Amino acid sequence: QVQLVESGGGLVQAGGSLGLSCAASGRTYSRPAMGWFRQAPGKEREFVAVISSSGGSTYYADSVKGRFTISRDNAKNTVYLQMNNLKPDDTAIYYCAAARGFSVAYRAQTDFGSWGQGTQVTVSS
Repeated sequence: QVQLVESGGGLVQAGGSLGLSCAASGRTYSRPAMGWFRQAPGKEREFVAVISSSGGSTYYADSVKGRFTISRDNAKNTVYLQMNNLKPDDTAIYYCAAARGFSVAYRAQTDFGSWGQGTQVTVSS
């Protein structure tokens, strides 16, 4: 099992930037693909981005493509989500998750076996 702890959330104005981090511990030697999901008030949790085991491949939801960047530092067991040009619709709790496999093909919530506690991102208009 992998334990995940997110950090970096906060309040930002529309058009601004924010960076999230996700520190992993436990069975990190398996280097699973890692993903970010988010859940806005009153909505279902949705996929945001995923990065492969090596970090060489990424995949994004259409709603964040071109604005968000997922990356990872395997030496530090940390995954990042850089969010630029934020919009009020990006307001949500952001969750980091570890996939059951290694590729960016893993995007459904059921593909992910370990989850962080979430960090709040609020974008004001």
